[in-house]
Amino acid sequence: MGWAFLTLAGMFEVVGVIGMNKVSKHRNLQSFIILFGGMIMSFGFLSQAMKTLPMGTAYAIWTGIGTVGGTLVGIFFYGESNDWKRILFISMVLAAAIGLKLIS
Repeated sequence: MGWAFLTLAGMFEVVGVIGMNKVSKHRNLQSFIILFGGMIMSFGFLSQAMKTLPMGTAYAIWTGIGTVGGTLVGIFFYGESNDWKRILFISMVLAAAIGLKLIS
């Protein structure tokens, strides 16, 4: 169950990052709700995941999901660069996360 909570935590971190982007462009109530709602849910699920998973593994996976997810949202929805080097390093983050899952 810890891995399911961790996956949800990472997904909500991406929602929080989307909220940060929205707040930086439009300071309105909806943007702040997305930001704070995403982060509150993310930290809540992360704390649940850390009840059964080692702290270092949980934190590394959580930040990895947020990093990769935020980058992919930027590429697909905000027109950020999709240079092959960015894709290579995103793949390396994913490989590290998969490796941590396999050894945990």
